[in-house]
Amino acid sequence: MNDRFVAIAGGDYRVGSDRHYPEERPARIISLAGFEIATAPVTNAEFARFVTATGHVTVAEQAGLSAVFVATRGPVALHDPAAWWHTTKGAWWREPEGPGSTINTRQDHPVVHVAQADAAAYAAWAGARLPGEAEWEAAARAGLIDADYAWGDDLLPGGLMMANFWTGSFPWYHDRLPQPGTTPVGHYPADARGLIDMIGNVWEWTSTAAAPALSPASPAPASPAPRCCALDASTSELVILKGGSFLCAAEYCQRYRPAARIAVDALMTSAHIGFRLARDA
Repeated sequence: MNDRFVAIAGGDYRVGSDRHYPEERPARIISLAGFEIATAPVTNAEFARFVTATGHVTVAEQAGLSAVFVATRGPVALHDPAAWWHTTKGAWWREPEGPGSTINTRQDHPVVHVAQADAAAYAAWAGARLPGEAEWEAAARAGLIDADYAWGDDLLPGGLMMANFWTGSFPWYHDRLPQPGTTPVGHYPADARGLIDMIGNVWEWTSTAAAPALSPASPAPASPAPRCCALDASTSELVILKGGSFLCAAEYCQRYRPAARIAVDALMTSAHIGFRLARDA
C-alpha cells in the first residue's frame, strides 16, 4: 500500500469560497490540529491487496450494480444527469464499466465504485482513517491562501493541464482522450506539498457528514450521479466529497478546486468516486 504521507501542521486555515457555488460559502478561518494525509489516492492494485488480505466485499458487489458514465452521442440539456449516468448491473471496482471490462491495464489508476464504508474499511486495515473535509481542503490548498486552484489562480498556467478534468464539450465531446476516464495516479504534476491528484481524476470520500441543506438535488449542477446505487439509501446519510473528477467541466461543474464540495449518499458508488487516507499526527 502507499505508505507515503505528508504532514500538515496544526494551525489556522482559510477554507471555503465566496466566489463560486453557494454551498462553498462563506470563506472562513478554521483551526485544525496537525495531521498527515496520503500523497496519493488508493489505487486498484492497493485495493486488490486489501481485498485479498481481508475478503472484503464492496457495497457495489452486494448491490449488484453501480453508476457508470457513458458519453452522449451529441449535445444534451445539462439539467438531467441521467442522460450520461447509467445504473449498470455488474459494475464494480474490478469491472468498472460492467461485465467484461477490466482493470488489468489500470492497476495504477485510483480505485472507483467504492462506497464510504468500503473506503473506511480499507483505512482501518491500513491503520489510518479518512480525512475530514476541512483537513482535506487545508491540505489541497498547498499553502496558498484563497487561490482558486490548488496550484494558483490560473487554471492552465502556461497552457499546462494540471489535473484530470473535462476539456471539450460535456458530456459528449472530449478533446484529450478517446474515452474520458481516470488516469494513472501521478500522471499530472504533484502540488507544492508533493500531493498527487488532489484535484480532478476522482472525487474523494471524507469522513464529514453533510448538512441537510447540501444535497445532490441542489439547484447548482452538482449531482455526480443518480442516488440509485445504494443498498438502502433511506437509511444512509449524506457525506461530503472533495476534489472534483475527470467529469468536472467548465460548462457544467467547475469543481476542480479545493473549496468545491458536493454531498452524496454514504452508500453511493460510481465510476468517479475514490478515496485517500489520513492519520493523526
